Amino acid sequence: MFDHVRARLAQLVDPQPDAEPAVGLFVDGPNVFRDEFDVDLDDLRDAARDLGRIGVIRLYLDEHATPGLIQAAEARGFEVIVTSGDVDVKLAVDATAFAGDGTIDRLAIASRDTDFKPVLEHAGTVGVETIAIAPGSYGRSDALRNAADEAVTLEPEP
Repeated sequence: MFDHVRARLAQLVDPQPDAEPAVGLFVDGPNVFRDEFDVDLDDLRDAARDLGRIGVIRLYLDEHATPGLIQAAEARGFEVIVTSGDVDVKLAVDATAFAGDGTIDRLAIASRDTDFKPVLEHAGTVGVETIAIAPGSYGRSDALRNAADEAVTLEPEP
């Protein structure tokens, strides 16, 4: 008689037990989109999709970003955040907030900047899985890779 009540309670506690984890991808544009790295917006989006269901996908740029990059990113589903200076603080604050509020299950940061190590470490302490995405083997940060649960290196196709 109470089986239907137990089943309903299980749904309320865990409404989608087999659902893909929600991924938050935060891209440090000035450190990723450089001439020495051949990083493509589609490759970044695909890397996030490989990690689960995309919940948040943001590209952080400074005021020197070209309108073409902004337009291309928006066309590919990125939310573009343009700051008046260094993007690091805005990206770090936003990524930490999303990791702490339960919006995402996995936090992926695409950068080569070790400034994001504390963000990955904090996310891990609140139960969010962390991924460091490097814009190529030359752009890989050992500190980010070691702080993250997983590391991904985007390599240009030959």
